[in-house]
Amino acid sequence: MAKTLTPIKYVSRDFDTIKSDLVQHVKRYYPETLKDFSEASFGSIVLDTVSYVGDIMSFYLDYQANESFLNTAIEYENIVKIGKQLGYKFKGVPASVGLAHFYIVTPANDVGLGPDVDYLPILKRGSTFSSRNGVGFILDDDVRFDHPTNEIVAGKINSETGVPTSYAVKALGRVSSGNFVTEVITVGQHEKFKRIKLANSGVTEILSVFDSNGNEYYEVDYLSQNVIYKDITNSRSSSKDDVPSILRPFMVARRFIVENIGSTTYLQFGYGSEKELSAPPVVDPTDIALSVHGRDHSTDSAFDPSKLLETDKFGVPPSNTSLTIMYRINNSRTTNASTGALNRVVSPKFSYNNPLDISRARANEVNSSLEIFNPEPVVGGVSNPSITELKRRILDTFATQNRAVTINDFVAMVYQMPPKFGAIKRASIIRDPDSFKRNLNLYVLAENDVGKLIEPNSLLKENLKLWINRFKMIHDTIDIIDAKIINLGIRFKIMADPQSNKFDVLASAQAVLRELFFEPSNIGENFYLTDVYTALNRVRGVIDTTNVELFLRSGGEYSTTIFNFDDAMSADGRYLVCPKNVAFEIKYPSVDIEGSVI
Repeated sequence: MAKTLTPIKYVSRDFDTIKSDLVQHVKRYYPETLKDFSEASFGSIVLDTVSYVGDIMSFYLDYQANESFLNTAIEYENIVKIGKQLGYKFKGVPASVGLAHFYIVTPANDVGLGPDVDYLPILKRGSTFSSRNGVGFILDDDVRFDHPTNEIVAGKINSETGVPTSYAVKALGRVSSGNFVTEVITVGQHEKFKRIKLANSGVTEILSVFDSNGNEYYEVDYLSQNVIYKDITNSRSSSKDDVPSILRPFMVARRFIVENIGSTTYLQFGYGSEKELSAPPVVDPTDIALSVHGRDHSTDSAFDPSKLLETDKFGVPPSNTSLTIMYRINNSRTTNASTGALNRVVSPKFSYNNPLDISRARANEVNSSLEIFNPEPVVGGVSNPSITELKRRILDTFATQNRAVTINDFVAMVYQMPPKFGAIKRASIIRDPDSFKRNLNLYVLAENDVGKLIEPNSLLKENLKLWINRFKMIHDTIDIIDAKIINLGIRFKIMADPQSNKFDVLASAQAVLRELFFEPSNIGENFYLTDVYTALNRVRGVIDTTNVELFLRSGGEYSTTIFNFDDAMSADGRYLVCPKNVAFEIKYPSVDIEGSVI
């Protein structure tokens, strides 16, 4: 007679419940085979082993299932991969950007009434500099010392004649952080959707990709995008009112997309092959029709859909060649620089309008006199968003659909600005209450060289405005405004368990709050005292939290913004109301969080 089995309990998934079910199973069906269930018995060892394996398998099955969904995933890289499926493009390491003043000393002209224009050089784009903490910076545009708007002051004066013998000239230029790297990668036979890993981490942007045959590969947002736009100098420009350049579309068969996973950067190419470059752009119906038995003509009722991929090539990947890839990296802990920190000339590149008419020795003296100074902080480099922030940005980006209509759309596009333009740490947008039109106030904050909130510089805001204008509605107007920073301090009193060491309890409580407030609040986000009470009461050894008090930190390295706590506190005293243009920050948690034990 066949043995009747009881239904399997699928709810038993941890070690103890699995072992308990196995013991009951053995007692019921194998009572004569195994009777000893003591911890030292062989049967117990077998059951423990099986339960151990079952527990591990259950854990990893649950873990993998959770990592497949955005709401439950906890691994940073997995969240990034899920975001990619929803259209979110994880950026590379953002560069810091800013304006710099450049100074040279040039000889005076023959009459001493101004600098000799032949010795006013052009500081070429790509010249390199560094800050005092060793961060490299690159000049983004040519700096002309012969520009009429430059400041010119007398340098040295002949004591006998009183005529200047040299002049100091100041010019303005844009710089961004990073170092140029050139990498050569050998590529073998043709491979569909070829994927190449770059050797360096901290990649900010890809500058150029060429193969050994001189073919250039272009970066696109998606492999299905076969058109890019290039700036072409406007040769018909006859006045200052004409545009200096014109955007023209170009078909690009050789293209790639950039993927950033963690600190690693990949270049992924397309599907097609060289022979398909000559394929017609429009599909011939006879090429996709299947050969149907008994018919000698094409029909729309039977076709081969795989033929469609032969014309929609997603770009042509490299094969049997060597790729020369030039890119910019930012692999320092922080690339931001405080005012005056950018002060070292590394590798300048000069050119002169009339190089044959000047003395090389005097030109070298001019070149060696070059100095650099940043009158405002160079910002734009920010730390990666937290897991909670990253999930929020993925959902917001999915909703934007690459356009800015709603308020959430604008904020999402701010955080999607390409890393070569810098990055914003905190952003918030509201409609201007004083405007009759649809005018929006975009409040932004950046990050300084020690990871704290700071007002963005003028260049970063200019880059942001150019980026946002690509996606906004034509009737929307945007004002980019510096948000205000309110630096808070916290004082708390806790009651400790008499059986615990009060100093250890206090240290644990302070550590919990430092972790809780490590990241600054969003702009316009209220500060809830209930969060402080909840965190402190969960600390081991804390019986109760008797008091939590907020106070203002100002002056010195703190913000100078004045704030009235009494007016901003809610009626029940549970939270601090934050104005729409303000961000709360506990700037130095190790100092600004004070506690005592009673």
